[in-house]
Amino acid sequence: MKGKPKNSSSNRAATSNRNVSTARATMVGFAAIALWSMMMGLVRIVSESFGATLGSAMIYTCGAILLLIFRRPAPLRTAPRRYLLIGGSLFVFYESSIALSIGLASSAAQSVEISLVNYLWPTLMVLLAAMVSRKRHAVWFALPGALVATAGVVLSVGGNSGLDWHAAMQHVTDNPLPYALSFLGALAWSVYAVATPSMSKGYDGTSVFFPCVCVALWIVHFASGEGLPESTPPLHAWLTVLVTAVVIAGGYACWGFGILHGSMEKMAIASYATPVLSVGASAVLLGLSLSLPFWCGALLVAAGSVLNLLIKPR
Repeated sequence: MKGKPKNSSSNRAATSNRNVSTARATMVGFAAIALWSMMMGLVRIVSESFGATLGSAMIYTCGAILLLIFRRPAPLRTAPRRYLLIGGSLFVFYESSIALSIGLASSAAQSVEISLVNYLWPTLMVLLAAMVSRKRHAVWFALPGALVATAGVVLSVGGNSGLDWHAAMQHVTDNPLPYALSFLGALAWSVYAVATPSMSKGYDGTSVFFPCVCVALWIVHFASGEGLPESTPPLHAWLTVLVTAVVIAGGYACWGFGILHGSMEKMAIASYATPVLSVGASAVLLGLSLSLPFWCGALLVAAGSVLNLLIKPR
């Protein structure tokens, strides 16, 4: 009789420890969203000094070095080969496709439209997570919140004048490749976020995948023929490369830890805030003013997240 309460107590303690660990890991995942919010503005500043392809290659090279120093990966022999192959391919494809899609944009307006396509990844991730949850009608329960949040993203990214859909469709017809790459990248990242936790068996390959992204981006840079900047960039430009590398690498490190050990459902819902926070941070970094549509879109994103939290399958 004395043994039962003791076992029950130890079980409760173990469960509590697991819950605390999951909660902490989820908070670490949330930190990635905050870090990524600064990514667009910082990358823009770097690209103005070094060019799109060279700037991206330098950022990811610095990020890979930082990860290898401060977050050295476990030996590769301990990693599941399926995870390294599939997860690594999805990771590298996403980063390369985003860099290429931005580089192939023919105008600033087209860059905004391409970024909007990329910002479909939170919606795709929520819907994919619902599909694999094995809960009855999970996708239908997730759909209202996903639609409301996506509408908020469209409104926020569109700015004061909104998006000219007729012109956007004409842009897609004239230059379809960057839009296709951006959508495929968004789909690849959502699949990576949802599928890799079960394949990884606890192995975090972020520090392994980053050098692969570096190689891909350097290949893209040399293939593009952009070369080096005409004049040597100032010191603050080099410092911005380092800060951007810290933000991006740190964000992926936090996200990788979060999806492996935290709540995928909560992180997926919180990811809706990524594009809105990104636009807000870019406005601060680039000295832009936030419009009324932005704030209305932010409210819609919050409303969509709340819907996903309140409307759950039984």
